[in-house]
Amino acid sequence: MVQIVVHASPRLDDDGGGFAPEWLLLELQGEIESRNHSGLAGNLMGELHFSKEGVPILIVGHHILYGKVTRLERPFVVLVKQTGARAGAERPMETEVAEQEVSEGSILCDYLVSAIIKKKIIFKTRPKPIITNVPKKL
Repeated sequence: MVQIVVHASPRLDDDGGGFAPEWLLLELQGEIESRNHSGLAGNLMGELHFSKEGVPILIVGHHILYGKVTRLERPFVVLVKQTGARAGAERPMETEVAEQEVSEGSILCDYLVSAIIKKKIIFKTRPKPIITNVPKKL
């Protein structure tokens, strides 16, 4: 039987509460492509703002999208995989983790909870172009 160890990351306990930070999930309809087709990883996609009424507003290039915040039926947990610890080696938070029966010298795999996702922002309308006032030619 495979056992997966999941515990809170020690860096999340700095405030004394022991809770993981809450993230938001963005759901967009359609596709987003970069201009040079190099991918979106590490690149700025747009700006996310909230109106005074709490309506999320996403600005991507010269387009604007309006969305709404909804609760997820089943929350997600963001995990960080930690490998390389040897059996018998000192591990953080060992008292909270159930003892595992592992042969000496085997590699352990732990997962740290880094965030919890309970809400998502849905942008399901088509983007509207941002048009500024252009002075008329004289």
